Amino acid sequence: MTGWDGVQLRDGGDEDEVRARLAAGADPCMPLGLDTALHVAAERCSPAVVAAMAAAASDVDCLSDDQSPLWLAVHSRRHDNARVLAAAGADPWQPMMAGWSPGRLSLASREPDLFGAAPAGVELSPAEREAVELAGELGDRLQVDHYDGTGLLCVAGIDAIEAIRRLDGTPMTEDDLLAHYDVDVDEDPEPGDEHDWFWLSETSDLLLVGVTDVPGGCVITQPWGYQPRTPLTGRLLSAGTIAYALYANPKSGNQGSIYRDGETIGWDLHPGGAPRSTDTSQMVLLSYLYQSQAPAYACAFVGLRPVDARCITGPADHWVLLPERDYWASKKV
Repeated sequence: MTGWDGVQLRDGGDEDEVRARLAAGADPCMPLGLDTALHVAAERCSPAVVAAMAAAASDVDCLSDDQSPLWLAVHSRRHDNARVLAAAGADPWQPMMAGWSPGRLSLASREPDLFGAAPAGVELSPAEREAVELAGELGDRLQVDHYDGTGLLCVAGIDAIEAIRRLDGTPMTEDDLLAHYDVDVDEDPEPGDEHDWFWLSETSDLLLVGVTDVPGGCVITQPWGYQPRTPLTGRLLSAGTIAYALYANPKSGNQGSIYRDGETIGWDLHPGGAPRSTDTSQMVLLSYLYQSQAPAYACAFVGLRPVDARCITGPADHWVLLPERDYWASKKV
């Protein structure tokens, strides 16, 4: 058999089988799904497999979606494979992905000297260095084991009271909520259950959101729905500032959008996932720093610095009932 059909590279591959395919003429730069075989190996296989492929590759820097195999090795933190590719002639300093090269991206890693001294002018900017320094801390603070079905809107520069005003929302006390949803509560709660708000999720009311102050702004949350990501919500709250919305869709994964000055400027984004060739330089860096950490990505994008995950998991500072409106309206604020 020739080519790469049947070779389980995404599961790590088998070195003997890979070498047999190479001996039969299989091209490591041949498309394998959306990537080439060498791209998949750089991210998923052992250094021995990568070395064998790199030696047989017609172009060790072949691109797939504007990314070289070396880029994928660095982005996936496979520094063992990155060293193998560099030794085979891959160029660490070839710009790609909004100007980021594999080598420049490695400067944001725990091994900034992965490819030796960086060429002049390639160093990280002060803002990028600050983002790198913050990432580990913020990622730890906002680590949430399960947030499927949660909607968030991270808004810079305004507090919860201003957010409620812009939304024309009605703040709801605990008694208000119990009466509004006709809920009976345990007259003798277990210790620690006095402030258990999880029953709210049973309402599935898309017009009920939580609003919480955090350093740098506020977060709108809905643990059971997408309301914080609706266009009108984002536009109302982003007037004069910037906001990043996230909906952790249980069916299709994390969905992100960006709002600035009352307008939608980014839609159908994938926070916490792999970068896209159309991403900005900031988005490429954040995609590396916050892999599989979508809530932290959303906060970092607009400069929020929550001290813990309460703005995501609750209880919120304020529960607010929103007025009936067309929240999917396309009109500007």
